[in-house]
Amino acid sequence: MPPSPRARTVGGLERGRLQPGRTRRAPDRPPRRPQKEFCIVFDQDPRQPDRFAASPPPGGSVPSGDPSPWFRSGQFPGAATAKPVTVAREGYLTMSFVWMFIGLLVSAGAGAFTLANPALLQTAANDFIVFLIAELALVFVISLGINRLGALPALGLFFVYALLNGVTISLIVLVYSTSPTTGLVEMANVQGVVASFLGASAIFGGAAFYGVVTRRDLTSLGGILTMGLIGLIVVMVVQMFFFADSTAFSLLIGVVGVVIFTVLTAFDVQRIQNGRLSWIKNSEAASVIGALHLYLDFVNLFLMLLRIFGGGRR
Repeated sequence: MPPSPRARTVGGLERGRLQPGRTRRAPDRPPRRPQKEFCIVFDQDPRQPDRFAASPPPGGSVPSGDPSPWFRSGQFPGAATAKPVTVAREGYLTMSFVWMFIGLLVSAGAGAFTLANPALLQTAANDFIVFLIAELALVFVISLGINRLGALPALGLFFVYALLNGVTISLIVLVYSTSPTTGLVEMANVQGVVASFLGASAIFGGAAFYGVVTRRDLTSLGGILTMGLIGLIVVMVVQMFFFADSTAFSLLIGVVGVVIFTVLTAFDVQRIQNGRLSWIKNSEAASVIGALHLYLDFVNLFLMLLRIFGGGRR
């Protein structure tokens, strides 16, 4: 019986009937690949020999066997390189604090010497703007030319800056210590200066401690802090020319400045600790830059608190 016109053949098969001389075969399928079972703990095929049986792996992978000897001895891969890096970063931070405290002592000595010498005090008062320009120039020279200067010249310039800053701060302290009406030193005003110094020390210490122990990454605050500093400087210049007698304006600047420099202290401490000064070629020079940043944070905290405890005077 001939096949009907509608009959279909697939592989020699007519629908429901096997044609003579043809055999049934299965449709073509892709060959099945052998299944492999992998151990995902250490990313190694268990059927392969242990690659790390003889020695610890150089690339940071943990052996697939018993890893307890490496963990018990502390010599598992990565431990040998992590410790020196941690020690180096701690060394940067320690030296930065050392140079910062020495710079503060230089400033305190220069300020005390200036207050004890009326002639020098008068000279500093007459040339106050010159002193400020010289200090700004030193900050830019140290910060921008640190790789060319080296550690020792940069440290010398830092101490020169601390000395000049001590002279100018002595004038500011004298203004806040005297009465605006009589021109004489009053104990209440002196207590305000002392409270500002103690407050700056406490805030700086707390912010520095937070920057050391926190696990939060503060680098994202860099742009916000930069914009805040620029805005603060602009507002201070505006106050100098247009709102010189505004106590409320001065108090507002003091409060905002304390917030900015508190956060900036924690930011700088974490940046130094995490080795974010790697663009500086010399490690000793990096500690000088760190000391300069911390010194500026503390001094500006003190000056902003003077605005608050000094009754809003500029």
